[in-house]
Amino acid sequence: MSFFGSMDISASGLAANRTRMDLISQNIANAETNGYKRKSLIVEEKLTSEKDFRKILNSKLKGTNTINNEFATGAGVEVTKIFEDGEGMLTVYDPNDPNADENGYVTKSNVNIVEEMVNMISASRSYEANATALDANKQMAQKALEIGN
Repeated sequence: MSFFGSMDISASGLAANRTRMDLISQNIANAETNGYKRKSLIVEEKLTSEKDFRKILNSKLKGTNTINNEFATGAGVEVTKIFEDGEGMLTVYDPNDPNADENGYVTKSNVNIVEEMVNMISASRSYEANATALDANKQMAQKALEIGN
């Protein structure tokens, strides 16, 4: 793997966690909005041009060389889907609410603030880890350039 390949992997992690934090902040901002459905995302491995990570790992573990590039690795992550999670929506009877339906029921948001804060801390830590890996890679590249001088 080249220096740029590992930088791309860290950059993809940074981008995915930034998207995750954006969605979490939207959820927190709309926690009291009637009818708001919590947004979430699915993050998956980016497929390499060779094979997916699972096949590369299995090939290495079995000792079989079915991969053209011996040093083939993953290519990072990508957000494959952003979706609204409608599970856990609570309906309450409040005929005085302007958003109530004809029967007097209001659908509340399914956002749990505590859960979202925990998710925000997790995303923030993951973002920091990717930033640290990117910085370490940059320092290694700088040291490699110093060797040539």
